[in-house]
Amino acid sequence: MEQIDQSADKLNPKAPAALSQFAFLIGQWGFDAKFKSPKGESQTFHGTWTGRYILDGYAIADEYRMLGSGGELIVHGMNFRVYDAVKHAWNIKWLNALEGTWTDLTSEEFGGVKLERQSVSYIFREPIGASEGWAAAYTRATYTSVSPTFFTWRGDKSDDRATWKEFMVVECRRRE
Repeated sequence: MEQIDQSADKLNPKAPAALSQFAFLIGQWGFDAKFKSPKGESQTFHGTWTGRYILDGYAIADEYRMLGSGGELIVHGMNFRVYDAVKHAWNIKWLNALEGTWTDLTSEEFGGVKLERQSVSYIFREPIGASEGWAAAYTRATYTSVSPTFFTWRGDKSDDRATWKEFMVVECRRRE
């Protein structure tokens, strides 16, 4: 069996080229997250986001850790991103380590991943019991302002996928 020597910072040359659409996540990031509650109250959280190629460079795994104001771990999980070259579709799953649950982030029912100019977005259905205080059934995740040293993740909530309300902005800066 052929084994490809693949480090955690390189796309496999045999992997679908579309995998590079999320290559900006590779590396170590620190972030500030500004969260708006449904009542309009704002809070700021801090954390880390670490991305790497896995499975010999055919997939991306990015670990997300958010800390509360007292330094406690309040969100901890990992996204697994892989591109299906046959279907021309992304498969992105979120593993919530604190709750032991999986969420499909790129259902074809909601349009999968959308690339628009300088942004990447997708819509997913919230798991039951998620998003304290938010009764909205859907979240739209949008990555914008991508550069080698910075990117923004914006989260919007909706009940009907027609009207959206921003609930969080995460500004990520590359760590040295």
